[in-house]
Amino acid sequence: MVRVLEDTLRSHAQRFGQEGRGYIAPARVNLIGEHTDYTGGLVMPMAIGFQTAGVISARTDGRAVFYSANFDEEVAIEIASLGRQPRGHWSDYPAGVLWSLLLEGVAIEGFSMSLAGDVPLGAGLSSSASVEVATAMALLGHAGASLPLERLAKGCRRAENEYVGAKSGIMDPFVVAGAVKHRAMLLDCRSLQFDLLPLPESIRVVVCNSMVKHAVATGEYGDRRDEVEAGQAVLRDRLGIQLLRDSTLANLEACREEMTTASFARCRHILTENARVIAAREALLQADMIRFGSLMVEAHASMRDDFAASCPEVDTLVEIAIDQTECFGARMTGGGFGGCTVNIVQAENAEQFVSALRREYATRTGIEADCFVCEPSDGAFALAGQERAINSLEHENRSVGSIG
Repeated sequence: MVRVLEDTLRSHAQRFGQEGRGYIAPARVNLIGEHTDYTGGLVMPMAIGFQTAGVISARTDGRAVFYSANFDEEVAIEIASLGRQPRGHWSDYPAGVLWSLLLEGVAIEGFSMSLAGDVPLGAGLSSSASVEVATAMALLGHAGASLPLERLAKGCRRAENEYVGAKSGIMDPFVVAGAVKHRAMLLDCRSLQFDLLPLPESIRVVVCNSMVKHAVATGEYGDRRDEVEAGQAVLRDRLGIQLLRDSTLANLEACREEMTTASFARCRHILTENARVIAAREALLQADMIRFGSLMVEAHASMRDDFAASCPEVDTLVEIAIDQTECFGARMTGGGFGGCTVNIVQAENAEQFVSALRREYATRTGIEADCFVCEPSDGAFALAGQERAINSLEHENRSVGSIG
C-alpha cells in the first residue's frame, strides 16, 4: 500500500506542479457466490492487497483532468458540460464516478487526478471497482463531502452500469469500500446487510491468474446476465416472483418449458450458488475447511456446466489445485471467461502449493501463471486513516527536503 500511494503522490506533484491528497482502494476476490449479486443474492468476497491509488489536487479552470499511470494517458473533461458520453476508454470509469457523484448532488469543482495501481486487469479481481472507489474517495475528499457505504457503493455501480455500460452488480464496490482486515464478508445483495466472518489462521487464500483475460463491458458476461434476466422475467410473469433469489428449484422446474435451455441453466446455477454460500458460512463458523473446500469445487462445476462461464485454462488450474493434498478447494472467481482461480490451502504449505501449481500449469498449457498468497485486507473506508498518515509523511518529507 505504502509504495503505490507514495509513488503516486510524488508523480502527481511532478506532473501537475502541486501536491495532492491520496486515497486508496483495494482489489477483491470472491470466495464463493458468483453471478448472484445482480439478482439480489448472496456473496462472500474479501478485499486483497492489490490496490489503486488516487491522488487529487485543485485546479481553477473548471476541468476534470484524469491521468492514468498504467496507460500513461491524460484526459480532460469540462465538469459543467459532463454528460453520459462514454468513449470506450479507461477514462470512462473515473469519469463515470464523477458523473454519478454529481447526480448525487456532490458539488465538485475543478481538479487534477492521478490514478495508478497494481491490480491485474481483466483477471476477475475487480480492477474497475478499485479504480471507481479510489476515484469516489478522492472526489469526496476534494469536495469536503462524505457518503455512507451503501450510497457510495450504489453510486459506483451506477457509474459502471449506466455510464461505462458494464452489467456489474453491487458486490464489487461494496466490498472494495467496506471490507475489514482478517475477515471475509457475507453480503446480502438485496438488503445490503452483511456479516464479517473470520478465516482460520491455519489457511491461506491463494489467487492464481490463468493469464487469460476477459472484458466485462462487452461480450459473453453481458450475454449471461441477459439470459439470467430472461429467466427471471418468466418467473415474475408466471409465478409473481420478483427476484430469482426468492425462487426455489421447484419453481424454476415448473417454468422450464417457457425458458430457453440456457436461461434455465443460468438460473439453476444462481439458486444452487445461493444455497452454497449459506452452507459456506456455516462451514466457516465451524472452521470446517474440508466442507468449505468441497462447496468451492461444487461452485466451480456449476459455473463451468450450468453458467458456461469457464474456459479450458481456468478448468486446468482448478484440476491441478484439487489434486494437491494441501488444497481444501478451488474454483474460478470473478465474471468468468478467463481470469483467476481462488484456492484455500494449508498455511504452512502455501508456497509449496504455488510452486507445484505453476509448474504443472506451464507443463499442460505452456502458460506461466501468476500466483499470490493473500490475506483479507481493509477496504477503502478502513484504509482512510492510513492514507492520512502517508499524506502527512509525504508532505513532511518534501518540506524537510526543501530546507537549505
